[in-house]
Amino acid sequence: MDFLISTAMAQDAPPEAGAGDLVFFMVFTAFLVGVFYLLLIRPQRKRMAEHKQMLENLGEGDEVVTNGGELGRITGVDDQGFFTIEVAKGMEWRVKRDFIARVMPAGTVDDVRSRG
Repeated sequence: MDFLISTAMAQDAPPEAGAGDLVFFMVFTAFLVGVFYLLLIRPQRKRMAEHKQMLENLGEGDEVVTNGGELGRITGVDDQGFFTIEVAKGMEWRVKRDFIARVMPAGTVDDVRSRG
C-alpha cells in the first residue's frame, strides 16, 4: 500500500537563524515605519497645521463651509471659541470654531443665494 501514501523521509534539522536574518528584520521594520510615516503621519500633520492656521485667521465677514456642508458668512466671534454664521437671510447659527471645514472666496454666499 505504499503506492498511495508517500514514504516519510528523514529531514535534516532546519538551519539556525543567523545574524543576517536579524539584520534583515530590523532593516525591513525600519523601512515599514519610514514608509508609514511618509505616507500617513506627515501629510496628516501638515493638513492639521494648515487647518489650525486657517481657523486662527478667520474673522467677521469671511465666508465659510462647515463640516456639515452649510455655507455661510461669519457675523460674530466670541471668546469661547464659537462663531455666529449667517446661513440664510435672518437665520444665524452658532458653531464651534473646530467645525469650520474651509474658507470660501469672497462673494460665494451671494452667488449661491442668487442662484437658489
